Amino acid sequence: MNDDKYERTLEELEHHACKWWPREVREEAQKISILQTLLDTQEKFISVLKLADKNNANQLFEILDASDFPYNLFLKHLVVLTDFGSEPLQRVNKNFADMFPTGVLEYDIGTRKQSYTFTSLPVVSVLNNKRMKIDTVENLTSGNCNKALCKDIIMLLMYGAATTNASTRAVLFKCTPFEYLGDDGKIEDFVRKNYIRVSSIIRGKTATDLGNVAQQYVVNYLSRVLGENYNVKSNGTIPGVTQNDGTSLTTFDVVVDRKDDTSRHKKYIAIEITFQETTNSTIERKGGQARDRFEKITSTRNYIAYIIDGAGNFSRTFAVSTLCNNSHCTVAYTPEEFNLLLEFIREKIG
Repeated sequence: MNDDKYERTLEELEHHACKWWPREVREEAQKISILQTLLDTQEKFISVLKLADKNNANQLFEILDASDFPYNLFLKHLVVLTDFGSEPLQRVNKNFADMFPTGVLEYDIGTRKQSYTFTSLPVVSVLNNKRMKIDTVENLTSGNCNKALCKDIIMLLMYGAATTNASTRAVLFKCTPFEYLGDDGKIEDFVRKNYIRVSSIIRGKTATDLGNVAQQYVVNYLSRVLGENYNVKSNGTIPGVTQNDGTSLTTFDVVVDRKDDTSRHKKYIAIEITFQETTNSTIERKGGQARDRFEKITSTRNYIAYIIDGAGNFSRTFAVSTLCNNSHCTVAYTPEEFNLLLEFIREKIG
């Protein structure tokens, strides 16, 4: 047993490991995958809107049927673009009798009053993403959904802000896509401006890269808990720690320092993250770099920590042991272990 609580042997580290991806990381990865799916189908979504006639809501669904565009995928686009997701939709479902006492959406888009009779709303129990089949990439791309329910919600999101009921209109004020139908320029502007926001969420990540999500989760966690006086940078560098014969700075998964430390020998902490449920070469690559990185970090009076977890990693005992032997702090990927990492950061750099 190492007397330093931050420095672990492989056996000590494995004792604290969770081995399988935490639920929070899997959920975040799923969100990113869904957003990528929306970006991949953006052009087809725009084409459907351009063909739709605002004065004939039924035509929209005829276009969806003819183009084999899944109703739930079209619905997911609307949910993101109108920023009217499962929580507000559940409130509408819960208060449906008050908002639509006759079970009919009566709306006026400036030409004439029109109506749509709901066939599936309200639903019993909760109206969540799973119920709408907009919760996973598999559901979105399979087309396996309750079309009648999707149709009801699409009508709400497309025409809700045009309802003739003032109190209902106040709830559905974001539901304005009908305003852009018939004007290709406005449709392009509406969709693309909103998807700039979506694109920024997934920039630099691939749809299925749990490793990137794990890294970003750590960055967000440390930023939130450490507070505003710390810099927590993804893919950061440390002055004086170089590679390629000194021609470039070494990049680490995460680098932490204090904003108010302006001293000559400012302290930095590099953090490397590896989590693999199944074995692959990532841990071997990090193991091969470990000794050189440790020596360069130490020579510049800084620190390096590793977050290591996943059943696949612990099958590579030599590589994990190498990382443990060349680290100032080694923790697993759990909330309790993150607390130990926070303690280490505060102890070493204040």
